[in-house]
Amino acid sequence: MIATREEIADIAQNLHLSDKKIVFTNGCFDLIHRGHIEYLKLAKECGDILIVGLNSDDSVRRLKGVDRPINYEQDRAVVLDNLKSVDYVCIFDEDTPYELISIIKPDVLVKGGDWAIDDIVGSDIVLDRGGEVKSLQFVEGKSTTDIIEKIKNL
Repeated sequence: MIATREEIADIAQNLHLSDKKIVFTNGCFDLIHRGHIEYLKLAKECGDILIVGLNSDDSVRRLKGVDRPINYEQDRAVVLDNLKSVDYVCIFDEDTPYELISIIKPDVLVKGGDWAIDDIVGSDIVLDRGGEVKSLQFVEGKSTTDIIEKIKNL
């Protein structure tokens, strides 16, 4: 389900009341590839419900440049929402998902790559509540940037 910020606040509250373990991750998820699929599958395995915070188009442009994203936020949200491992998608417009994490209060916060736990945005919120913060490895050589570069060099 693609949820607004208000909807995801209610959903998260109800999931907490139902003792469901909420996992949160975020990203741009522009051109979905194998690395995304494997990462989201691993993230889902960390709990019962996976909520993905999706950077808005404006947020992606500020972070990655004026040529990004390739796909619009609503298109990216629909693709994510139809993946088996993803339960909810919520678009956020800030540069970081900190405010969204403070609303959802996930039990597990997951980020991909070589992030140190203390450097993961929102780790303070999750750790203060007794939750877990995990840094999952990406699949080497699988990234949206790599795909875009490959296409440019055709």
